[in-house]
Amino acid sequence: MARKKILLIGGSLNQTQMMYQIAEALPECDSWFSPYYGDGLVQRAAEAGLLDFTILGGKHKAATSAFFADRQVQIDYKGCLQAYDLVVTCSDLIVPQNIRARNIILVQEGMTTPENLGYHIVHRLGLPRYLGNTSMTGLSHAYKKFCVASEGFREMFERKGIPPEKIEVTGIPNFDNLEVFSKNDFPHLNFVLGATSSLRESWQYEDRKGFIQRVLEIAAGRQVIFKLHPNENHRRAIAEINRVAPGALVFSSGNINPMIANCSAMVTKYSSVLLVALGMGKPVFSDLDPGFAEKLRPVQNGGTSARRIADICREYL
Repeated sequence: MARKKILLIGGSLNQTQMMYQIAEALPECDSWFSPYYGDGLVQRAAEAGLLDFTILGGKHKAATSAFFADRQVQIDYKGCLQAYDLVVTCSDLIVPQNIRARNIILVQEGMTTPENLGYHIVHRLGLPRYLGNTSMTGLSHAYKKFCVASEGFREMFERKGIPPEKIEVTGIPNFDNLEVFSKNDFPHLNFVLGATSSLRESWQYEDRKGFIQRVLEIAAGRQVIFKLHPNENHRRAIAEINRVAPGALVFSSGNINPMIANCSAMVTKYSSVLLVALGMGKPVFSDLDPGFAEKLRPVQNGGTSARRIADICREYL
């Protein structure tokens, strides 16, 4: 009998790594991979380099392509080489035409942006979901199952109108075994970590001076370390930190997870590093209500989320 064919669609490096782990948990299947892609004008804009600040191009696509090359996986860009029995993706902000008739499993990437004014405008007017950023995750309803990080996220997505029977709390790869980062060689301990965002690079407002000052207030004299978001303007960010917090250490590269493991507290906006800190049980200061944020704590299941998601995939093969 021919092996079932699966298309796994990457995006950011985090999304792509998740897809790879799920494929590894499905050794009986013929797995093919694609960077994130769209249709029509959106895809043409991406190919022209106009959307390099998104997962459709730029650093994200380059990192995904490098990951694929390193792992020597089978690549089918835009899923056009063959018909697939199943599609697995970490984002439904765009659901390309060629996968809409397929069984789709959606996997939560990480943190989603808050339901701001843009979300409500896009939702009310029925505009393309990608205009509402990741706050619109899950609202395509084009998938069979949506695998999420925790019961708190299940409640949040149900409140947005996703049918309960479509949501499965599986935990999500990369966020389900955070204890492994407690043993690391990051040389600093007991500091306050400021994890910056790339809001300005995606045309959103941020009071960066106010954020830096908040980190200093929470530190109350303790050592301060800033980890810059990989997609932001590092030269500008370093200059801003040096003006407001001249004694702070700044890291523009490196894995943030060991930094979170060694810190006393973390300050951020609402990026996915929030889930890492919550999963490690760290005090977290963010734009979210603390009680709500605590509910979002990702399930810690010893790194078995990919296998749980793979079992759901098998139900639809």
